[in-house]
Amino acid sequence: MSERERWARDTRDPYVSKRPERRTRFATSSGIEVEPVYDGEGSGPDTSYPGEFPYTRGVYPTMYRGRPWTMRQYAGFGTAGETNRRFRYLLDSGQTGLSVAFDLPTQMGYDSDDARVRGEVGRVGVAIDSIEDMHRLFEEIPLGTVSTSMTINATAPVLLAMYAAVAEERGVRRSGLRGTVQNDVLKEFIARGTYIYPVEPSLRFVTDVFDFCAAEMPRWRSVSISGYHIREAGATAAQELAFTLANGIEYVRRAVERGLEVDDFAPGLSFFFSADRQFFEETAKFRAARRLWARLMRDRFGASDESCRLRFHAQTGGSTLTAQQPLNNVARVALQALSAVLGGAQSLHANSYDEALSLPSAEAARLALRTQQLLAAETGVADTADPLGGSWFVESLTDALETRAREYIARIEALGGSVAAIDYMQDEIHRAAYRHQRAIESGDLEVVGVNVHDDSAPVETPKPPDYARLEEGQRRRLVQLKAGRDAGDVEASLARIRQTAAGDANLLPVLIDAVRRRVTLGEISHALRAVWGEHRPG
Repeated sequence: MSERERWARDTRDPYVSKRPERRTRFATSSGIEVEPVYDGEGSGPDTSYPGEFPYTRGVYPTMYRGRPWTMRQYAGFGTAGETNRRFRYLLDSGQTGLSVAFDLPTQMGYDSDDARVRGEVGRVGVAIDSIEDMHRLFEEIPLGTVSTSMTINATAPVLLAMYAAVAEERGVRRSGLRGTVQNDVLKEFIARGTYIYPVEPSLRFVTDVFDFCAAEMPRWRSVSISGYHIREAGATAAQELAFTLANGIEYVRRAVERGLEVDDFAPGLSFFFSADRQFFEETAKFRAARRLWARLMRDRFGASDESCRLRFHAQTGGSTLTAQQPLNNVARVALQALSAVLGGAQSLHANSYDEALSLPSAEAARLALRTQQLLAAETGVADTADPLGGSWFVESLTDALETRAREYIARIEALGGSVAAIDYMQDEIHRAAYRHQRAIESGDLEVVGVNVHDDSAPVETPKPPDYARLEEGQRRRLVQLKAGRDAGDVEASLARIRQTAAGDANLLPVLIDAVRRRVTLGEISHALRAVWGEHRPG
């Protein structure tokens, strides 16, 4: 029996019996049958198979032959009501999952009526102050069936508490909710900057979510360990891969030290990577990420196969979008999205072509979604697992990226792990970003429409929303909410939060109770600041 026959018998056929493929036969326009996987009869550079350790060729035996990746367009601006309208527009256009962008005050733990955030409310995402905003955000959206991703970090446990409470107030059990909360605070210290509390209590907050989701929300991904923002800050592909997995190691280590069993929470971990401009390198990066994570989890933590599977969301590179000749971004996004699909992404966001100029228009957002739908329906790339597997170039890049990532991880571990190596990673990113920008300015790195073929007329910037009006409406609703609450209930809830934060019990049950009593995100965050303090960079 050949290795391929063994794989079909032991791995693929049992999987297909439970999760049938989309069609009984896959074929090209010429009638040539498309096989589930291609392997050169076991003679290629990587002789592993999809759905088997170390998952280089995919985490599932059938990959997209069963169903395509989740098409999850990132959206959020102004008020919950306006973002809800965009969500429903995208769902009506065929989107298969939601992804929420929050404004900076929400990310930083401030209510919209706080004087410190005046002028920032609703500008880079949706403003969420209370459970009532969360209700408006998901009005007429079936939380029991839709999958929701929330890009939120320092205040992630509070937003997760609101989401779970909204679902339960609508009669949806939290155990049935599907989605992801980013909850990756380490990359905030390294690359992005929307942290609140010092590192240690921040990590405790992260592992509270691990523990709670493992016990109460088993279908929810408790963290999306993010390389995307590291890449957007200027990192190379190898640095993005290494720093992201190093952070993942740190989270797993902290959870194990807390007493959690690795196989109880590790299947709920997920990752978030950029799909950037170097097409083949990006596809190879995703393959290397799966293989390296699987080996690290087995070798260091004795994890089961299920815990070794690296599942990831990808987003096309925001920093690669240009304000000059913005329609060029349509082609950029399509190619970057294709690299993520060929690399085996579980979900994908394709950027809108106008994002370098403004918030995405409805038309641009729909075109970005249509780009994904075209890839899934009209190209054949979803008909076989790991189509580029066996390419000498891609296999060589996969090996080289894994080797370079291991070198970075060894350096980070020698420094004491990700927390101790924050300054080191920041310095590496800054150096890479500087080299990248110098290459653009010198012309060594060509950017079409910017430093080559740059014969375009000035682009008219779309008129932005009336943010002052949106902010005033948000502040008015918040005043009404606070006036209608029981002040004693609010203070009692905040006291319980401070008491729990001072100990080592899980904060999520206390947070869920508080948001049900209409305690706001800002009030909760200030209660935690009173116990933990704030992070002040050295």
